[in-house]
Amino acid sequence: MARLHEFEGKAILSAGGIAVPRGFAARTREEARHAAERVGSGECVVKIQAWTTGRAAIGGIVFCASPAEAEVAAAKLLAMRVGQFPVTHVLVEEKLSFAAEIFLSISIDERERRPVLLLAAGGGSGIEERAASVHRVGCDVERGPDAARLADAVASLPVAESLRSPIAEFASKAFRIARTSEARSLEINPLAITRDGRLVAADCRITIDDYAVARHPELGITFARELDHPPTDLERLAYRIEQEDHRGTFFFAQMNTAAAPGSKGLIGFHGAGGGGSMMSMDAITNEGFTIANFCDTSGNPSPAKVYRAARIILAQAGLIGYFGSGSGVANQEQFWSAYGLAKAFWELDLDIPAVIRLGGNTEDRAVDILQGSGKAAGLRARVEGYRKTDPPARIAARFATLVAEAGGRSWAPRSPRYPGFVGKPASASFPVKGGRVWVDPSVWKTSARAIILRSNGLLRDNAGTPTPTLKPEEFMGKDSDMIACEVECRRDGVGGLFVELDMPAA
Repeated sequence: MARLHEFEGKAILSAGGIAVPRGFAARTREEARHAAERVGSGECVVKIQAWTTGRAAIGGIVFCASPAEAEVAAAKLLAMRVGQFPVTHVLVEEKLSFAAEIFLSISIDERERRPVLLLAAGGGSGIEERAASVHRVGCDVERGPDAARLADAVASLPVAESLRSPIAEFASKAFRIARTSEARSLEINPLAITRDGRLVAADCRITIDDYAVARHPELGITFARELDHPPTDLERLAYRIEQEDHRGTFFFAQMNTAAAPGSKGLIGFHGAGGGGSMMSMDAITNEGFTIANFCDTSGNPSPAKVYRAARIILAQAGLIGYFGSGSGVANQEQFWSAYGLAKAFWELDLDIPAVIRLGGNTEDRAVDILQGSGKAAGLRARVEGYRKTDPPARIAARFATLVAEAGGRSWAPRSPRYPGFVGKPASASFPVKGGRVWVDPSVWKTSARAIILRSNGLLRDNAGTPTPTLKPEEFMGKDSDMIACEVECRRDGVGGLFVELDMPAA
């Protein structure tokens, strides 16, 4: 899901006709002071923009009497971290004078298979403990809340009778906004009744259905994942890769940037399949390691997608190992994943231990590719492959042994290495999906037959030509075959072919 910050959600509410406090988002203390001056009411409130409940309890909401105080508060709040991730924005708003508060939310009820509106007296945290006092109003997908039930729910609120009709209309507007923006949930907590009788959305949380994001460019959503922190650069990069290559699935979430106290160290995690990945994460944490990330490449991913996933995992500093393990009964052709990993490990000259469980279809071939490639590449790291008969707990213990033998060497992210012929004018170059294939003419002259045998029939040799010719129109989409060709050539001591894969920016 695409979670919006409070200031982003309030912009949607305002555009839909719901009153919100006058306010502005800020990324620096200077912007916060300017925002407070623009609010113009003297007193204001400065709030961290973070996807967490209980912001006041952690000091994330500060009331200020002047723009100067707002600047000081913003400097403090922007230095905060929620979990291990920094606060990037604050919202500076006018201070409201509340007479009463109401909780209002609209969400999709999977059991009822329709939207449901919740309404209750009293806002703020702890609404779960007041479940008995919450009124549920079923909604028609087209028409919105059931009018009679909504009227009954509003009538039960301890508010003046003159406010009942405006509250019902407020709820109907909220539904229309949720439906128009294709939100999975829209929560206004609290809906403030001010002392001068206005209804104002004092806070809001909106989550947009990720499948709907492409239909709503006006929302400016560039990252449709539901996380408990603002997306990091690596998470944004992973999301973009997933959007650009739909062969298989790729999910990446950054979890920790430093090892926990008493931990054996920070490790990169690469899973395949949700359930198996969870078991494998339990196994590796039971060995005393801190997991830097959750990564899942499954659904028969392309080698290019697995390669890019490995590049993202290894873009985080301080790792002392790379642990991969997922489902033991995967239907996907595991050798494709092995090719992607082997390419990434060679390009980055991996020097921390890697243990990869490639259980499932073609697992024997996958393990042979992975381990053979590591040896042929002369990696400084120990790379070991395992099968479905090797339980996660056993390979986690083996991983711990390899890390100890390596002396806790820490990973330093680096630029990929390319063969010397890449980019040279004399080299042959052919576009392929997401990159280019490079061929060294001097190697082709002596080893054309060996390269052709490993190219799945995509490359051909015409007598007297210094570079290969291609099998027609199919070539552009055959990046997987070319990656396999590169890895197989390197395993067998044949150079001269390299696939340069693009890495998009975050």
